[in-house]
Amino acid sequence: MKTLLILLCGTCFSLSALAQPTPSYSCDGPHRAFDFWLGHWEVTDAAGEQRYGENRISSRDKGCLLLEEWTSSRGGTGSSINYFNPSDEQWHQHWVDSGNSIIHTAGAVVDGSMVMDGSIYYLGNGQTAAFRGTWTPLEDGRVRQFFEQQDEAGDWQPWFEGFYRKLD
Repeated sequence: MKTLLILLCGTCFSLSALAQPTPSYSCDGPHRAFDFWLGHWEVTDAAGEQRYGENRISSRDKGCLLLEEWTSSRGGTGSSINYFNPSDEQWHQHWVDSGNSIIHTAGAVVDGSMVMDGSIYYLGNGQTAAFRGTWTPLEDGRVRQFFEQQDEAGDWQPWFEGFYRKLD
């Protein structure tokens, strides 16, 4: 009987815990700092003459996460998750593509641009290098994305520059 009473009390406690509302967290404020990148984009060179591909950036999980879905004009694909972590007050990006690289970066808005530093890992040869990216909203509605990789001498070399123009 004592065992049955303990089991019954435990069940009631478990059910009452499930009935409690889940505390909510608002992903406003600094979580919105990268919203300028949201949209369906065509990515080209600065002049708009060479097309690199398309990118869809969508907001997920009540604005707590940005999901990037890239398709290059050559057919390659890649995805990233991007989120603001309140514990270190930084944005984080985790990128994986269809066979070339894994990129982990973190940073914040600096002078109107999202700036993240971290590393790139090349799947083909196992090499790692320091890596950084900058996303800048432009006055004409485009976004400039500029990536750099540090070479063996410690100098930063351009890795990719793309200009995002909204498609819809």
